[in-house]
Amino acid sequence: MSDAMQPVSFHSIEMPNRFALAPMTRTSAEVDGTPNTLMADHYEGYAKGGFGLVITEGTYTDDKASQGYANQPGIVSDSQVEAWTTIVNRVHAAGSKIFVQLMHAGAQFQANHYTDQPIGPSDVVPKGAPLSFYGDQTAWQTPSTMTEADIQTAIDGFAQSAANAKAAGFDGIEIHGANGYLLNQFLSTHFNRRDDNYGGSLENRLRLVVEVVHAIRKAVGDGYPVGIRLSQGTVTDPDYQLPEGAAGFRRIVEAVRDAGADVVHTTDGDVNRKHFTDGDQSLASVAADVQGIDLILNGGITETNYQEVANQFPGVLLAVGKKALANPDFVQRLKDGKEIAEIDFGMLQPKATITNELAWRKRNAA
Repeated sequence: MSDAMQPVSFHSIEMPNRFALAPMTRTSAEVDGTPNTLMADHYEGYAKGGFGLVITEGTYTDDKASQGYANQPGIVSDSQVEAWTTIVNRVHAAGSKIFVQLMHAGAQFQANHYTDQPIGPSDVVPKGAPLSFYGDQTAWQTPSTMTEADIQTAIDGFAQSAANAKAAGFDGIEIHGANGYLLNQFLSTHFNRRDDNYGGSLENRLRLVVEVVHAIRKAVGDGYPVGIRLSQGTVTDPDYQLPEGAAGFRRIVEAVRDAGADVVHTTDGDVNRKHFTDGDQSLASVAADVQGIDLILNGGITETNYQEVANQFPGVLLAVGKKALANPDFVQRLKDGKEIAEIDFGMLQPKATITNELAWRKRNAA
C-alpha cells in the first residue's frame, strides 16, 4: 500500500502528499506576458485546495518565437519574473510547492506578441485544426524551418528562463517536451523531416532535447530539480506513435536522465493506455522501468482510481488535470469525503481563460 495522501520526499523536496496539479493553459496573463493578480489567485487556490505540487501552465522562454498563445505568460523580462515571484510566494504560504513549465510552441503556434512567423524543425504544419479554446485562428500557419542559429536561440531561451525561474523562487522546473510543442516536434517523424544532425535517427531527433536539458542543468546548477514532460501524441494528434516503439521511448527517458533531468512526467489519455507500435506497455510503465529518475504520471487520474495508481507506481506523483479544473479543492474534497464534480466544458467557453471560468462558477452558484 502506498497512500497518495501521505507526505512524500520527492527528489529531496518534502511534499504534503503525492498530488500534483497538471499544467493547463489558461491564457490569462497580460498582453505582454506578465502574470497578474488573477493568475496569483488561481494558483494559490489549488495550493489551498490541497495539491502538494502545483505545476504552472506552459510559460514561454524567449522574446522571439517561443510564445504560442495570446495572453500566455512568459518568464523572460524582469517584470514577468517579479510577477511570478509573487505567485510563488503565495503558493508557498498556502503550503504547496510549485514548478514552472517552460515551453516553446514551435509550429504549434496560434499567437505571438513578438512575431507573426512560427518556426519548427521543418516546414510541416500540425495535424488537425488549431485549438478554439485558445484563439480564433482556423488554420495552422506553415512554420519556417529552424536554422542552427534559431536552434541555439531556443536553447539559450530555455536556459535563461530556467535561471529566471530559480531566481523567482520556484521549487523546480518542468521542460515541456510533450503534446506537440517544439521539443516534441523534434522527436516526431511527422514534424521532423530534417536531414542534418537534428533529424533522421532517434539519436538525432533527440539531440535538441538533450541539449536543452544540458543547458538548463548548467544554468541552474546541481541539486535544483529539473523535470521534463514527455508524450508521444499531440493535442491535435493523440494517437501518434514513435516508430521506434517502447524501446525508443525508453531511450528518450534514459537520454534526458543522462543529460541531467531528475524527473520525467508522462502524459497520455490514460496512465495505463497501451500506446506503442509494439508490446503491451504504457508510457508510464516504460518510464517506471528506468532507474535513476523520479516520475510524475498524468492521464485519467480521478477520485475512483487514484489509490490504485498510487499502489501500482509507488512513490510517484499523480498529476490531475480535468478533475482539478472542475474541483480546485480536489485533494481536500478527497480527504473530507465530499462529492467530486465532473468537468463542464462550458467553463472554458468562449475561451479557456480564468475570467470565463470564474464567470461560469458564479452563474452556476446562483
